[in-house]
Amino acid sequence: MFFASDNAGPVHPAIMEKLATANAGYALPYGNDPLMDEVREKIRDIFEAPEAAVYLVATGTAANSLALATLTQPFETIFCSPLAHIHEDECNAPEFYTGGAKLTLVPGGDKMTAESLRETIAGEQTRGVHGPQRGPVSITQITERGGVYSLSEIQDLAEVAQSFGVPVHLDGARFANALVALNCSPAEMTWKAGVDAVSFGGTKNGCMGVEAVILFNQDKAWEFELRRKRGAQLFSKHRYLSAQMAAYLTDDLWLSLARKSNDACASLREKLVAAGVEIAWGGTANMIFPRFSRAAHQRLHEAGALYNMWDGELQGANPEEMLTARLVCDWSASDENTDRFIEILNG
Repeated sequence: MFFASDNAGPVHPAIMEKLATANAGYALPYGNDPLMDEVREKIRDIFEAPEAAVYLVATGTAANSLALATLTQPFETIFCSPLAHIHEDECNAPEFYTGGAKLTLVPGGDKMTAESLRETIAGEQTRGVHGPQRGPVSITQITERGGVYSLSEIQDLAEVAQSFGVPVHLDGARFANALVALNCSPAEMTWKAGVDAVSFGGTKNGCMGVEAVILFNQDKAWEFELRRKRGAQLFSKHRYLSAQMAAYLTDDLWLSLARKSNDACASLREKLVAAGVEIAWGGTANMIFPRFSRAAHQRLHEAGALYNMWDGELQGANPEEMLTARLVCDWSASDENTDRFIEILNG
């Protein structure tokens, strides 16, 4: 009953097999391996972007931070939701990699609105040399509350950004989960909607540790390469990143794994609702936030269920106090474990 995070799930066997195959013999370092050529062309094909610049790094934090650093000057500010992953979960890495650019939080919840974004951007770059200049907009897809931006919502945000002449970055650590939920193409969710750069996640969807950064405009490609090297993310034995991504993209494995995790979350949501559980947020993709009593939380933890408490403490005076859980399904989640979770929850 492991629902703590999708980044704690196992690596898919096809990816492990590809790593073993890539381990034979020798390969040129630093991304000059033949597998990287294959990956680059596959991503360009999948995104319908034949001129896109494609790079691999090992972590989502590096992917986001290096992409944003390439789009942002140190004297600029990045616009994002108060619940954006780059704000909540990256230990100021975007600020560090950009050389001190700040984050400006767009008022609201986990999803920015075009109106709020417009008002927030308009409020910056108003003090001349004394204040931060307008920088890129960063969208977390899916959000930290399990929400999914629709295509029209992304387009509306991008239109606002374009009206101020600033680029758009998409943090796609769970890119595949969002794509499956929206039933659209990668191009429709990115450059066709006005996105300039994407962090295309693999680690949370069955890979060992690899993320792609895709720049749809080649003008910043060389700068990204320099920043990747300076940021200690240019792997010498790069073929082990390439192998993961090559297997991930073969025969639409990345989509199959995302469907499995999304379907597991949908099943979990359905069974929770049937048990009378209130759902606070999420459930469209592979993350859900149900609320149930402290006593139920205690039963689940005692039985070995692993997940994150989103509010409140496991131990407390009132066993009936309602507390929120954060449950995330990965590609390997099973009906057996879901059913066991519901059984214990019901007492």
